[in-house]
Amino acid sequence: MEISEKLAALSGKIKNQAHMIQTEEATKAAFVMPFISSVLGYDVFDPEEVTPEYICDIGTKKGEKIDYAIKKDGNIQILIECKKIGESLSINHAMQLFRYFHVTSARVAILTNGQYYKFFTDLDTPNKMDEKPFLELDMLDIDEYAIPEIIKLNKQTFDVESIVNAAGELKYVSQIKKVIGLILNEGDDDFTKYMASKVYEGVVTQKVRDLFSILIKKGSAQYLNDQLNIRLKNAMFNTSGVADDTMPVKEAVSDILDGGEIETTEDEINGYLIVKAIASKVVSPSKVFLRDSKSYCAILFDDNNRKPICRFRFNTAQKYLSLFDSEKKEIKHAINDLDDIYKHADAIVAMIEGYVNA
Repeated sequence: MEISEKLAALSGKIKNQAHMIQTEEATKAAFVMPFISSVLGYDVFDPEEVTPEYICDIGTKKGEKIDYAIKKDGNIQILIECKKIGESLSINHAMQLFRYFHVTSARVAILTNGQYYKFFTDLDTPNKMDEKPFLELDMLDIDEYAIPEIIKLNKQTFDVESIVNAAGELKYVSQIKKVIGLILNEGDDDFTKYMASKVYEGVVTQKVRDLFSILIKKGSAQYLNDQLNIRLKNAMFNTSGVADDTMPVKEAVSDILDGGEIETTEDEINGYLIVKAIASKVVSPSKVFLRDSKSYCAILFDDNNRKPICRFRFNTAQKYLSLFDSEKKEIKHAINDLDDIYKHADAIVAMIEGYVNA
């Protein structure tokens, strides 16, 4: 089961059981421990991996405990402080995290109430936990853009340098999104005045600003909707105008919102060459084509979106090779290196033969 599926399963559990949880201890047992075990991949019953009620005396502070200290390779990597579900997560609730972060080897701290997770590191000052999180996760409204960062925290793919390097961008992008949301939903006088001055030729009075605060919301909504429709059509149709029914709408929309240039990586190119070599057993390698997107890299027969051979999902720490069943339903297989593609050679050949014999 992929981490996204594990998150979804835990999300369903929280939705169904949150009303029954009345204490912090119950929150930890019902929601936080499953998150550590299932999503992060650590054995909560192995003290060499997870230490509950971790004690680290600091100066005159004796006997203070942090809820969980997670270790990897014998070193503390993640500290977790928990509150009861439904309780707010203010910076005041993170005081113990601040103190422990400074005196341990941890580079990541998590403040959670079982539903909301706030992830911190030390971007502003080395070895001092930042006051603002670089990532936030709501288990009842999971942001798909957060999932790759959660994967980096998993035991099997833990990469602290990658986490910290990405944290700066995540932190500021998250804050920018919040500011844009506030401007569009609640308005901002300076922004409204600026926009009005660009399109209104008269004096921007308070009456004009009040009018434009409404018009900006409408204009923004229509612009985003127009862009979504245009790019959705581009993502869902190939150059011949034939619908690409192998791409789920959810992924097409993800590609649209992601924007930017598509970069075909060296691993994707090498994987493509491996598939061509496998295909050469039954057809000319010239029949095998690569078509890249933001969500995945597609390997197609006859350069036809309706004839997918496989997909490479190499943009996360855990790489996946996707194959298809008889109904074109995608089936993902985790691979550790590109040579693992050869383990699925029979399925790849069978897929190609199906197109040849159709």
